[in-house]
Amino acid sequence: MQLDHLAVAGESLGAAAEAVETALGVPMQSGGRHARFGTHNRLLGLAGGLYLEAIAVDPDAPDPGRARWFDMDRFSGPPRLGNWICRTGDLDAALAALPVAAGKPVALERGDLQWRMAVPDDGVLPFDNLFPALIQWQGDLHPASMLTDRGCALRRLVVSHPDAAALAEVLAPIPLVVIEPGEPGLMAEFDTPHGLRVLR
Repeated sequence: MQLDHLAVAGESLGAAAEAVETALGVPMQSGGRHARFGTHNRLLGLAGGLYLEAIAVDPDAPDPGRARWFDMDRFSGPPRLGNWICRTGDLDAALAALPVAAGKPVALERGDLQWRMAVPDDGVLPFDNLFPALIQWQGDLHPASMLTDRGCALRRLVVSHPDAAALAEVLAPIPLVVIEPGEPGLMAEFDTPHGLRVLR
C-alpha cells in the first residue's frame, strides 16, 4: 500500500481550488467529473508520482442515488484537507486483510482513466474518516503522469486521531505518512517554489 493522492474538499470546487492555490502558491489544473458520485475536481501534480485533488459536489450533476465518497454529503464549512488515498495492486485482497470495514470496490472511469475504489455504503471511512480510501488503478495511466510539474513535493502527511495507536496498528508503515495522537485531522507539509507550505 502506497500513498497515491490527497483530497481537499470544499462546499464548491472554486473554494476548494482557491484554498489549495492560496496555501501553496501555484495554480491547479482542470480535472473532470465523477458521474457515479456527482462530484468534480481540479488537480495539482506533486513530485514522486503523487498528486493533490480539490473536490466538491457538482451542482450540475444529478443525485447519484447513493452516499457520495469522502463523506461529501455532509461536508460544510471552509475548505480543508479531508482525505488521503492509498493505492494497492490488489484491492480485493487488501480489503479482505483489513480488520476494519473500508468499503466495497466500485468501478469508475473519467476520460481515459479507469480505476476501482473502496467506498463505504454511507460514504464514511473508519476512524472518523481518517482511514485512507483505497484505490486500484486499471492499466498504466495515472493522473500524476498527465499533470504539469509545478515544483511542489509532499514532505509529510500527519494523520492525527485520539486512537492513533489502533489506526497505526491496522496500517503497515507508509512512506511520508506520520500517525500521531491528537484531535482528528490531517496536516500536510509541502516543499514549494515559495518554500515550506502547509495545508490543513
